[in-house]
Amino acid sequence: MNIPQNLKYTKDHEWVRVEGDVAVIGITDFAQHELGDIVYVEIETIGETLSQEEVFGSVEAVKTVSDLFMPVSGEILELNEELESNPELVNTDPYEGGWMVKVKLTNAAELDTLLSADDYQALIG
Repeated sequence: MNIPQNLKYTKDHEWVRVEGDVAVIGITDFAQHELGDIVYVEIETIGETLSQEEVFGSVEAVKTVSDLFMPVSGEILELNEELESNPELVNTDPYEGGWMVKVKLTNAAELDTLLSADDYQALIG
């Protein structure tokens, strides 16, 4: 299982990469593996400011639909439009091409509540 050391993680299997005051968010390699083939990513919260742990969208796989939870509070600035035509990028490249949203952080201190790569590895076993 690929768990990059430079990212932060949630117990709900989202990852966060901080770029200045913007957080790039997606789901982990573990999550995409558990979900199976992803066929649709739905995010209709562009421009909204959401709190930590609020639902910002969902992913639909062949077998199930799963909500996506905000790892940190912030305004959703951008979504990965590439996922509209290529949702399978979440399966093939979850940490780069398969990112989901970019969020303007409103409370950077929340980053300290997230899991390190080692903590996330311990969580998933």
